[in-house]
Amino acid sequence: MKSAAALLSTAFVAAAGVTASGGANAEDMVKCYGISLAGQNDCAAGPGTSCAGTSTIDYQGNAWKLVPAGTCEETTITTADGREIKGSLEELDRDLPS
Repeated sequence: MKSAAALLSTAFVAAAGVTASGGANAEDMVKCYGISLAGQNDCAAGPGTSCAGTSTIDYQGNAWKLVPAGTCEETTITTADGREIKGSLEELDRDLPS
C-alpha cells in the first residue's frame, strides 16, 4: 500500500498536470479540507493559521488544498497511525491545533 505522502504527491502532481495542460482553470478547482500535509496548505486555513503553508498538523481539518472539481470527496488517505480519512468540501472538526 502506498504511503499517505506518496498518495498525496501523486494527487497533486496529477492536479498540477491538468492545470499545466490547460485542462482545468480556476473554476474547475475546489477547496478540499483535511488532505494537506503540515505546512502545505493553500491560503488560508482556519484558526491557528494565517495563509498558505501555515498549517501545523498533517491533514488538519480546517486547512485546504485546491484540487480538481470532483476529486476531493473521492480522496482517501491512510495516515501513519492507520486511520483512513477522506477529503471534504467543508471544514472538518478533526486534527485541529490545540
